This record gives sequence, C-alpha cells and structure tokens, in this order.
Amino acid sequence: MTTLVFVILGGGLVLLNWLSSQQLIEDNRYLVVPAVSTVPVEPVGPSAPTIAPVPPGSAAPIVPTPPDTGVPSAPLTPAEGFEDFQDRVLTQVLVRSLLLLLVLTALAGLLAWWASRRSLHRLTQVTTAARRISTGSSLDERLGLTGPHDEVRELGDTFDAMLDRLDRSFEAQRQFTSHASHELRTPLTLQRTALEIPLAQGRVPDDLKPALRSALDANARTERLIAALLTLARGESGTQTRHPVDLADAADTAVRDLADETRAASIRLTTRFAPAPVTGDPALLAQVAVNLLANAVRHNHPGGTATLTTGVEGGRAFLEAANSGPVLEQRDIPALFEPFRRGQGRPGNGVGLGLAVVRAITRSHDGTIIAAPRPGGGITVRVDLPSRATT
Repeated sequence: MTTLVFVILGGGLVLLNWLSSQQLIEDNRYLVVPAVSTVPVEPVGPSAPTIAPVPPGSAAPIVPTPPDTGVPSAPLTPAEGFEDFQDRVLTQVLVRSLLLLLVLTALAGLLAWWASRRSLHRLTQVTTAARRISTGSSLDERLGLTGPHDEVRELGDTFDAMLDRLDRSFEAQRQFTSHASHELRTPLTLQRTALEIPLAQGRVPDDLKPALRSALDANARTERLIAALLTLARGESGTQTRHPVDLADAADTAVRDLADETRAASIRLTTRFAPAPVTGDPALLAQVAVNLLANAVRHNHPGGTATLTTGVEGGRAFLEAANSGPVLEQRDIPALFEPFRRGQGRPGNGVGLGLAVVRAITRSHDGTIIAAPRPGGGITVRVDLPSRATT
C-alpha cells in the first residue's frame, strides 16, 4: 500500500514537472527566437543547398543534419527549430523522470518492506510471548521489549504491567488458600482424635455411637478437602521440584492404592502400562494418576469398566483413564474441571476437586489435558506431558 501511494504521488510529481518544464521553456522563448523575418536561401550548385548571408543582428536559420538518404531538407525557421528543441527536451525530461521514478519506487518498496518486516517482527514477538505466557504454568515471564519507544514498545510495556497485576493477585490467592488449609488441619486433627479415643475405649453409649461416627466421616471429608486444596494450590504455584518420573510407575502405585475401592465398586479395571518417562514433581504426578483412577472408579456404574493406560506418542508421554458411566455431552465436559464440581458419582465420594487438581498439575508441567465423552456413557481423560527425551 505504501509503495502504491508513492507511485501515485510520484506520477503526479512527474506530470507537474513535465508541465512546469513546458511552461518555463515557453515563457523563455523570446531568449532563443527573436522576432525576425524569414531569410531567403539560394541554392548553390546542382545538389547542395546553401544559406544566404545573414544580416547583422539577425538570427541564423537552423539547418538540421541531412538524413541518411542524402536528400537535402529545407532549413527550419527559428520558430520551427525552437518547437523541435522543445519537443526533444520535454521528451527527455519525461523519459528520465519516469526512469528516476521507477528506481525510486523500487527503493521505496524495499524500504517499506524492511520497515514493515521490522515492525511485524516485533509484533510477532509480542504475540508469541503472549501465547506462551497464556499457556504456561505461571505468570512470572515478561515480554521485556527493547528498541525504540514506539507503539509496539508501549503495547509490550502495557502487557507486562497487566501481567504484574495478575501475578500479584493470583499469588495472594494461592498463599491465602495454602495458609488457610494449613491452619485448618490442626484443629481437625484434634477433633478427630477427640472422637476416636472415646470410641476406641468404649466409653460412648450405643445411642451416641452413630452420631460420633457421622462426625468422624465429616471430619475425614474435611481433611480430604483441605489436602486437595493444598495440592491444588501447590499445583498452581508453579514451584515444584523436578525429578525423572515414569508415569507407568505412578499409575501402578495408584492402582494399588485404590485396589480396595475398585473391588468394592465391582469395577473391572484393565491396565496397559508402557514406559512414559517425564520430568516433574513425583508427588504431584502421582496425585494425577490417583485422581484420574479415582474419578474413573467413583463416577461409574456398579460393575462397570475402567481402563488406565500409559505410553509415549509423538514425543509426548501420556496417562489416559477411560471409564463407563453416565451419558455426558461434550458441552458438559469443561464444567467437570471446575473446582467443587461433582459429577454423577456415588454419594459421599470425593470433594469435587479431583479433575481441577489434575488440570492445575498438568498445566504446571507444561502439559495438556483432553477429555471426551464415550459413546454409551462415561468419559476418557488423557494427560499429555513432554517426554523426558524432549525436555
């Protein structure tokens, strides 16, 4: 577009230059062609014309170079010679101006391409960094643009300031969740101890035992909730200790930990564990395997099926859990990953943070999580993480 504008303006400049040259030459005609009478010319010899002597003070007629045919041409009068001179000069002015315009257009195109490429490169930096930050596990990265203080630099500085505010807000929220969870664990432990000791010593009347057992169950659910909140806050904080981990080992441990619950629910569990080496926090990745399997067992039909699979595909290690269960629509899937969203599982199981914790831990490990409903009911949840060979 810039080059097109330059060509249009340059073409107008060439036209004005040509018209101005024509006007200047016409205005100064009197300097070249004085007002005189035509001077007669008498031929001398049989073939060659000669020019008669010119009176003093008169302008000599212009005699053009004879053509190649050898046939002599009549000499031009001063007015005719001036017209010929004017045509030649204006033609040369036009030709040279157009050539100059062509060269300058090429240079303008190169300069416009260089300038636009430079600006687009900086915009690409902003877009790439923004996309990387938006899909990352934390907000501690900044654009930090350098160069001239132009609109792109101002955009980058504004984006960095927004990230600072968001980072402070999220960090304050995570710290509050973590501190509140820690503070609540102590009184809950005391309450559980105070309830368990009388029951164990048999000092509770039979009519009060159901109430105490209900209080213990509520206490246990609260402790599980606090533990899940702590795991969620830790997963979202992005501050993990990275070690080599095999998702197959984490999945195998999860199967052993939930073996009693799986048998109690009469779930037919199928496992296919292939090596899936990654680098991450062992405790958090083990929690991912436990939560996925617990979700597959608890949100299932009695006597249903579940599958737990690990492996590597396309340079990405994966952990996948699939289960039968209630019929779900694709539009219902995103809500399952929201905190405190309970699916259609058995009452009293879970606190509604299982998949939310899985999502937080997966994002903090630069992974992706995909969930899709299964035909006939149930859901498939797959966690993809960078394989250790590609990290």
